[in-house]
Amino acid sequence: MIIRNIWGVGRNYAEHAQELGNEIPVHPMIFLKAGSCATINSNEIAIPEWATEVHHEVELALKFSSHLHIIEGAIALDLTERKLQTAAKKNGTPWTLAKSFHGSCPISSFFTIRRFEEIADLNIRLWVNDELRQEGTTAQMIFKPDVLVEYIKHHFPVCPGDLILTGTPKGVGAMQRGDTLRAEIEGQLTHSWRVI
Repeated sequence: MIIRNIWGVGRNYAEHAQELGNEIPVHPMIFLKAGSCATINSNEIAIPEWATEVHHEVELALKFSSHLHIIEGAIALDLTERKLQTAAKKNGTPWTLAKSFHGSCPISSFFTIRRFEEIADLNIRLWVNDELRQEGTTAQMIFKPDVLVEYIKHHFPVCPGDLILTGTPKGVGAMQRGDTLRAEIEGQLTHSWRVI
């Protein structure tokens, strides 16, 4: 199934919003990444040659079925060119270049989701060079997965195969070429990448 759209959720963990100096939203804050920037089950992350500060943001990804139900989940990285995003926010311009560049959404294999209760309190972790950088739980989300799904379906032209990136816990930071990353959704799966 083709991924046409990746619906990103910004500032869905309060501590992450605070670490970047952002206000906590009162409604889901949605941005769009092109489906073509996803790389599924790859073990490499290629940083664009023009990028100067690419940050990792580990997230639970949710996948829409042909009937627009959530049937699968995965670990995803919402890679962000932070300097460009910071400049865009300051100038009030779109984040597209900072969020939707080639390979900016590495995704693991998928696991089955039968009910939202199964993903209500999952631990999410990311190690960089074996150092724990990000850790949180889906219970800390400001807007829970079922709320995000209904909000996105109500407001946007969702297609079968689309993904939702549900937000990232605190601890985001820069990656360098040669780094190794390992992400985990406890009890479901782990995935590793090397930055090239």
